[in-house]
This record gives sequence, C-alpha cells and structure tokens, in this order.
Amino acid sequence: MNPLPNYRPKQLSLGPLEAEILNIVWELEIATVKDVHDRILSDPDRELAYASVTTVLRRLTDKGWLVCNKSERTFTWQPLVSGEEARSLFAYDRLQKFLAVGNPDIVAAFADSLDQATVEQLQEISLRIQAVRQAREEQK
Repeated sequence: MNPLPNYRPKQLSLGPLEAEILNIVWELEIATVKDVHDRILSDPDRELAYASVTTVLRRLTDKGWLVCNKSERTFTWQPLVSGEEARSLFAYDRLQKFLAVGNPDIVAAFADSLDQATVEQLQEISLRIQAVRQAREEQK
C-alpha cells in the first residue's frame, strides 16, 4: 500500500479540460504547449485553441499540479505528482468528505446498500489497514 505523497497540490479540484491535459502531461512526462495541443488535435473531432492549452497549463501550475521550466525560449511543464499519487490524493479527499458527514444514519444507509462484491472489497481494505498498522507497531 502506497502512503499519501508528502507533496499535495494547492487545489485538488480539476475541470474536465484540466484533467485531460494533466493526463497528457503524465503520459509525456515533460511537455510543451505544442506537444499537448498536437495530442488533443490528433482527434479529428476536436478543436482547441493553442492559447487555451497555454492557459490551462498555467492554471494547473497555479493549482500546484505542474511546474513550468524555461530553457532558452522554450517552456516545458512537468507533473509534481504522479498519476498514482493523484489517485491516492483524490481517494483520500473523497473519504474525508464522506467521513465528515458524521451522521451514523447516513453511513448506515450507505452501508446497507452495498452489494456483496463491495463488502468483500471493504473486508480486503480492512485487512490491509490492519497489516499496515501491525507493521508500524513492529517498527517501533
């Protein structure tokens, strides 16, 4: 089980275009505006202005998802967290929001609606949590 990353973006929320562009940067690892723009336009049914890609890359930088580097006259963007780390952060955020409900009746209604496969997943999660806690105790 991977722990949550030490670094967290300033803002987790992403719009659909931000998420799409972030996925492209994750795939490319280092990307220019042209790289991202070309990737989006490789779909013949898509249209998107070059300037819009630049704006979204800057927005992702402001939110703390990407870092921008300038080498001579070329700007490149790199992710500050991996896709796997992002999925962990999103899941953790959703779990915290769910637990913040704090109303046992709502949680019970949710639990009552789970199917058998979900119950088995929760049991597996519980076993993993116990193993991680036991490993921490043994390290002390």
